[in-house]
Amino acid sequence: MSEGHWIVNTVIAGHPMTFNMDTLVTMWAAMAFLIIVSFIATRKLSIVPGKLQFVIEKILGYFSDIADSMIGKDGKKHFPLIMSLFLFIVTANLMGQLPLRMIELKSGEIASPTNDINLTAGLAIIVLVYYVVAGLIRKKAHFLFKGFSFEGIIELFVELLDMVTRPLTLALRLFGNILAGEILISAMIGLCAWGLPIPFMFFEVLVACIQALVFTMLTTVYIATAVNE
Repeated sequence: MSEGHWIVNTVIAGHPMTFNMDTLVTMWAAMAFLIIVSFIATRKLSIVPGKLQFVIEKILGYFSDIADSMIGKDGKKHFPLIMSLFLFIVTANLMGQLPLRMIELKSGEIASPTNDINLTAGLAIIVLVYYVVAGLIRKKAHFLFKGFSFEGIIELFVELLDMVTRPLTLALRLFGNILAGEILISAMIGLCAWGLPIPFMFFEVLVACIQALVFTMLTTVYIATAVNE
């Protein structure tokens, strides 16, 4: 099995650019999969749901309740971002367990897009921008600056520090867990490809779901602290 990313170097408008093509391909594949499933699930809605509609409704209801309980009356307003993050991340995480990883490339391998720090950092920045804008809309300048008192200045520095550490921890936690799991499975396949990797692959499926849930829950907490008094 090849190691690392499928890297493509090119020149755009006179500037050399480097792309992790495996990340781009699997990222778009995950989004396409979600769009197709969403279309199929909502094509023939009924009062008595089928199996797919039932599963989708249960997932949506679970995260809708979480958004309402944490954020409050504005939970429905932020629900689309929360739900989109979970569905994309869990799909992207699980792609690392598919047979796509066994496809031989000249350079790199096709694996989960969330094993690339560029993608997880991008998701974390989206979360940062979203909850900061939501906080500014709701609380105006008081979201960051509480006044010219000593306590107000200290709180300003704490908020600015949070803006650096929150996306950093979100990105590194997701990236590190997914990458470590894929390295572990690759090592098990190298030791014994017959049977040995299977328990670890089941464990990594659980990790993939948990990490998606952790990322989504922390995002919900950040939005709640930004918009609530």
